Amino acid sequence: MRLLLTTDTHVPKRARELPAELLTELSHADVVFHAGDWVDMATLDLFEARSRTLVGVYGNNDGADLRARLPEVARVELDGVRFAVVHETGPATGREARCAARFPDTDVLVFGHSHIPWDTSAPGGPRLLNPGSPTDRRRMPHRTYMTAELTGGRLGDVVLHRLPDPAVPGSSRSRG
Repeated sequence: MRLLLTTDTHVPKRARELPAELLTELSHADVVFHAGDWVDMATLDLFEARSRTLVGVYGNNDGADLRARLPEVARVELDGVRFAVVHETGPATGREARCAARFPDTDVLVFGHSHIPWDTSAPGGPRLLNPGSPTDRRRMPHRTYMTAELTGGRLGDVVLHRLPDPAVPGSSRSRG
């Protein structure tokens, strides 16, 4: 099962449109996770139309219209793996312990807010994944998202995709 993880799309406030590579990944993913800060109802509509399965939450920049359609926390079990999605997890310091206490029955926690990619595991708690932002490079050199494979009840390698900078002609994508 192919997973796409994204967050903090911020369309149209910080980007006019979503990157073409991300839109292509939408059609290849079996399950899409979005950890909030959609900002625009049209972006949610686009994800719902193009995703086989969408698991999303609202973020701190999402208004009443998005909050009416999305939960603050979403949970789903896929192939025996328990996922939770939330926008904010607080400061980086102490994040693992805080998330392990808040999400004790979770194997993988997808979150956003910082726009900074994050991939750690809490001792005795969930794996914590923040895919960064595909549209806003706040404090980061690249715009990013993640993909992963879920096979046999195990989350395989998580790949961080770095998108080319649209302001730099000929910039190339790197992965790792």
